[in-house]
Amino acid sequence: MTIAAFTLARRLRAGETVFSGWCGLPYPLVAETLARDGFSAVTIESQHGLWDVSGILAGIAAVRQGGAAPIVRVPLGDFALVSRALDFGAEGIIAPMINTPADARAFAAAAKFPPLGERSWGPHRAMTLGGVPDMATYLREANDHVITLAMIETRTALQNFDAIIATPGIDGFFLGPSDLSIALSDGKNVDPMSKEVDVELERMIAGAQKAGKIPGAYCHSAERAAALAKSGVKFLAVSSDLSMLRAGAAAALKVIKG
Repeated sequence: MTIAAFTLARRLRAGETVFSGWCGLPYPLVAETLARDGFSAVTIESQHGLWDVSGILAGIAAVRQGGAAPIVRVPLGDFALVSRALDFGAEGIIAPMINTPADARAFAAAAKFPPLGERSWGPHRAMTLGGVPDMATYLREANDHVITLAMIETRTALQNFDAIIATPGIDGFFLGPSDLSIALSDGKNVDPMSKEVDVELERMIAGAQKAGKIPGAYCHSAERAAALAKSGVKFLAVSSDLSMLRAGAAAALKVIKG
């Protein structure tokens, strides 16, 4: 038996491009709707989003019920939530501000079972959602079915990028474009699509490809996601539930008000 219901890692490692919805509003129904409407993955955003732990538990199940792969972005430094989210059934974890090889090792330790890491045993909900009744099967295959994406958002992370991406148990990187733009401008500007960000992203894509790891990025619009997909980024988070809600409301009001 294999963890057939977990598809994210298999698709990314096969070279597919995966577009993820981005859900900061703390409502499982919203996350499920993004899945049902066609996103093959949905990220539950608990760093700047409004999710609590019980919401994450319900949200992961809702995303899977909608037919997509559930991913969780954990809060800064919250490696304890990494293992809990995986126990709840998440297929991927995005961890912010991975600035050093030590940060990367701590992230991998929480997400991967030995020998790659030190994840503690308790994936009962994950086994239920994944249809895996056998503990030995989950233990044997979990490391290959869970994707870890280290966020690159600072000058320090850029300096340590090669060491971070080479860390055993780190499957790829995830660009935080707004924070990186702030860092590269020394706090003077927020421009997630600045030339400086694009230059560093191009370098990171090449480094990840050389290391056999997954390039990922947050994209503020569908147009940006489509463009980065052509540049070799394989995991792309698209806009956000709140942005989509606002855009829909604005479009409706434009018609109403003439």
